[in-house]
Amino acid sequence: MSEHARPITVLDARVVTGTGGGPEKTILNSPRFLEPFGYRMICAYLHPPDDPGFASLQQKAATRAAPLEEIPDRGPWDLSVIARLLARCRRHQVRIYHGHDYKTNLLGLILRRLHPMHLVTTVHGWVRHTARTPIYYRIDKLCLPHYQRVFCVSVDLLAQCRRLGVSSKRLILLENAIDTEEYQRSVPTPEAKRRLGLDPERLMVGAVGRLSPEKGFDLLIEAVGRLRAEGWPIQLVIVGEGDDEPRLRAMMDKWGFHADGRLTGFQPDPRPYYEAMDVFALSSLREGLPNVVLEAMALGVPCVATAVAGVPRLIRDGENGRLVPAGDVSALKQTIGELLSDSTRRQTLADLARRTAVEHHGFAQRMERLARVYDELLDGAETRRCRTRPLLRSVR
Repeated sequence: MSEHARPITVLDARVVTGTGGGPEKTILNSPRFLEPFGYRMICAYLHPPDDPGFASLQQKAATRAAPLEEIPDRGPWDLSVIARLLARCRRHQVRIYHGHDYKTNLLGLILRRLHPMHLVTTVHGWVRHTARTPIYYRIDKLCLPHYQRVFCVSVDLLAQCRRLGVSSKRLILLENAIDTEEYQRSVPTPEAKRRLGLDPERLMVGAVGRLSPEKGFDLLIEAVGRLRAEGWPIQLVIVGEGDDEPRLRAMMDKWGFHADGRLTGFQPDPRPYYEAMDVFALSSLREGLPNVVLEAMALGVPCVATAVAGVPRLIRDGENGRLVPAGDVSALKQTIGELLSDSTRRQTLADLARRTAVEHHGFAQRMERLARVYDELLDGAETRRCRTRPLLRSVR
C-alpha cells in the first residue's frame, strides 16, 4: 500500500488488431496486481476504428477490472494518435510510460518532450514476419537504447538488446507469469472432452496460438497425422485465429482429420480446451516466452515444446515436460507418441509442470518485481512504500 493518498499513474501503451495476442494476457491482468504497490495502471490500446475484435479486449479488461483507454489508429501515418495519447498522459498525470511495440515506443520518445515522464518498455519478441515488419522492427530497435528500462521476457531477447546498444544497466529479465489461482484444473480430462463434444475415450493433442506461419502448426498437423496413419486414434484441436487458417484447414483435410480434428477459431477463454488435452504441443519456430505454455503447465497438462527462446527456462526436458528441436517433424511425432503411450509418465510431467508454474512463475511475484523497478525510477520519498512481504525473484 502506498504512503501517499494518490497513486502514481502508469500508462501501458500497445498497438493491437483483432483480439490481440499473448501480451494482452499480461497487460490486462496487471492493474489489479500493481494497485497494492501504489500504482494506478491504465491500458491504452491503439486499434483500427470499428475493429470488431476490440470488443473482446474490452470484455477481458472489464472482467479483470483493468482501466482501458481506446485510441483509434488509422495506420502508421496517423499522427493524430500523438495528440490523443498526450491528452491521456496529461489528464491522468502519467509519471511512467510503458511501451510494448515499435509504434508505442516511438510515440513515447515523442511524448516525453511534451509531457515529462519516465520511459520503460517490454520487448516481447520480433517473431512475426510480414512485408512491413522488417521496417517496424528496425524502428523498434532504434528506439530501445533511449529507454530508461528495457524489460525482456526471455534471455535471448536480453542478448539481442545488448547487441542493439542497450546498456546492461537498463536491461531487466522479466519473464511472463501466470495467475495460478485463475489457472487451475476444475474437471478431469475425460469430462472436459465430453463438455466440448469430443470423444472422452480418444486421446487428444492440443495447441493454442495465433494461426500464423511462425507458430509451426503445419508441422504439428503433419506430426499428429503421421501418428494417425500408424493407427493411433488421436484427436487434434488447435485453438486460435489468424491468416494461416485456410492453409491449415486444407492440411487437416489432407491428413484425414474430419470428426477428429478442429480449428476452433478465437476462444475468449481457452481453459476448457487445455483441460481436455492429454498432451499440449508448442510447435513454434520463433517465440519469446510463450504464455500458452505457462497456461498449459498451470492447468496440469503435460507439454511437448520446441526448444526456442525462453521455452527451455520453463521446461526442463524429461523433468517437467519434453523439448524437441524447432522444425523437426520426426522428433515432434516421436515425442508426442511416447507421451501418449505412457499415462503414468504424462501424469508425472503434469504434476511437476503445475508445481513449476506455482513456485517459479506466479503473477504476483512478477508484478512485485516490476513495482520495485518503478520505485527505483522515481525519486526520494515518492518511492518509500510499505510492503507486506519481501521481493520474490521471478526467475530461477
